[in-house]
Amino acid sequence: MEKYAIDPEEEEQDLYEHFNIVVDKGQSLLRIDKFLMHRIENASRNRIQNSIDAGNVLVNKQTVKSSYKVKPLDEISIVFAHPPRDTEVYPENIPLEIVYEDDDLLVVNKPAGMVVHPGYNNYTGTLVNALTYHFTQLPTLPGNDGRPGLVHRIDKDTSGLLLISKNEITMTKLAKQFFDHSIKRKYIALAWGDIENDGRIEGYIGRSLKNRIIQDVYDDETKGKWSVTNYHVIERLNYVTLVSCQLETGRTHQIRAHMKHIGHPLFSDSTYGGDKILKGTTFSKYKQFVNNCFEMMPRQALHAQTLGFIHPSTGKYMEFEAPLPQDFESVLEKWRNYVKQVQD
Repeated sequence: MEKYAIDPEEEEQDLYEHFNIVVDKGQSLLRIDKFLMHRIENASRNRIQNSIDAGNVLVNKQTVKSSYKVKPLDEISIVFAHPPRDTEVYPENIPLEIVYEDDDLLVVNKPAGMVVHPGYNNYTGTLVNALTYHFTQLPTLPGNDGRPGLVHRIDKDTSGLLLISKNEITMTKLAKQFFDHSIKRKYIALAWGDIENDGRIEGYIGRSLKNRIIQDVYDDETKGKWSVTNYHVIERLNYVTLVSCQLETGRTHQIRAHMKHIGHPLFSDSTYGGDKILKGTTFSKYKQFVNNCFEMMPRQALHAQTLGFIHPSTGKYMEFEAPLPQDFESVLEKWRNYVKQVQD
C-alpha cells in the first residue's frame, strides 16, 4: 500500500492524506467500508463513510457506495482531509474579518502578519487560535486537533481569503476539490521588473539545495512536485509590474518561487530577494523612494484576492473577492505617483 501526502495549496505543510491500494488476488468479496477499516491505520468507519459520501473514494477510477463489494485486483484511491497533529490549540479572542458564513463553511479575509495555524515559534495569535475561540463547533477530526476547520493555508505575510470548514463532511468534500485543483485561486502581486507579456510558469517545486527555507523550480521530477502558475499583466509601473496570478496547482511558496524563477521576484519579499532595489536608477532620490515603500510594506506584495469553489451542500459555484489591504494599496499609489512624476 502506498501512502503519501498531498500539498493542496500554496503554503507549507501537507493537509491531506491520499492512499492508493491494489486489492490482493486472493481477496474475498467484502464491503469497501469494512475493507478500508482493516487496511488503513486510525481510519474509523465514520471517517471512511464521510469520504465515500463525498466522492473521495474511487474504485477503478469510479465513485462507489459503502455497499460496494471489493474484488481482487480492484484499484482503490482514497483522499482524507485530516492533517497530522501539530500542537494543542488554545482559543484566543482575536477579531476575524468574515467575508461569508453559513452552516457549513466560512470565508475569512486574513491580514498580513497572521500565521494560519500553530507551529514552531508560533503557538499563539494564529488564525486557528481565533477560529477555535469564535466557532466551538468546528470539526476536530482524528489527527486534526491542531488545525480545526482548516482546508488550506496562505503564508504569514500574505494577505487574503481563506476557506474554513465547519463540519466534517464539508471538510471532506472541500478536500476533494483542492485535491482535484478545481478551486479557483487568484492572487494579486507586485513584482520587480517590466513584465511585457502574460505568461505561464511550469516546473517541479522543491526545497532549495542551498537554502532549506526557500523553494526552487526544477526540470527534474525527482526534485519536487509539479506546479503551474498563470500570470496576467494588470499594470506596468516602470520598474515594477502589477500582475494577477492564478494557480493551477498549490505548492509551498509557489507564486513567490515561480516569479523569482523567471527573474521577477515579488516586491519586498525578503525570503526571495525582493527586499533590495533590483531595477531602476542609481539616483539617491529613487533609492529613498523605494526604501520608503519597503517601510510601508515590510512583507511580500502578495494578496489572495479571489476564491471560488463549489459549495459542498448546494452544489452551486460561489466566488469571493477581497480588496487590496491598505499597505499594498498605499505602495501601489506611491509607484503610480512616481511614474507620473517621471513622465511629467
